[in-house]
Amino acid sequence: MSLNDFDRGLLVGLLIGEGSFGGDGRQPQVTLRMHTRHEALFGWLMERFPRSKLYGPYNHGGRSYYQWMARGQVLVHDLLPILEAELTAGRDAHAAQRLDEMVERYGAFIQRERNRLEGRADD
Repeated sequence: MSLNDFDRGLLVGLLIGEGSFGGDGRQPQVTLRMHTRHEALFGWLMERFPRSKLYGPYNHGGRSYYQWMARGQVLVHDLLPILEAELTAGRDAHAAQRLDEMVERYGAFIQRERNRLEGRADD
């Protein structure tokens, strides 16, 4: 699904403010964890990124929340192209640095997935 300019801006704004850029040691992941009162927003994310995962609701430490994750192939194919184009240091240096660190740490995985998407053998 292609996103319009508003959708792209909303997505990037959410991830700048609330997102986590990391991984599990094997594959990269982007995580968004927010209170259950934002359930409709998580539905919006799932409509636009149906291969991503939504977990919850969780109740932990007096907090009730959902957790949305795009990891591995879904992250590389569906989300990363948007983030690399839109999440720049000029928009938010701290978030851009976190994204760059994730991309660097998981560079081999990301390149393998991009090669597979393009039908090329691993370099």
